[in-house]
Amino acid sequence: MDTQAPEVQGVVEEALPNTLFKVSLSDGTVVLSYLAGKMRLHRIKVLVGDKVLLKLEPYGGKARITRRL
Repeated sequence: MDTQAPEVQGVVEEALPNTLFKVSLSDGTVVLSYLAGKMRLHRIKVLVGDKVLLKLEPYGGKARITRRL
């Protein structure tokens, strides 16, 4: 059984308070995303228009931004 969360690419559409972002995926869906702990720790900035790598949560609705591309 594969417990790995699927990784997808997206583009940041909107920056919200508390390091939340609206990210549009390649299939047109928009998910609410938050920064991963390592990105917060190293203070990596994510801006509107950036391409990012996301790990989708298995129960849907949210994703974690793990890398800026």
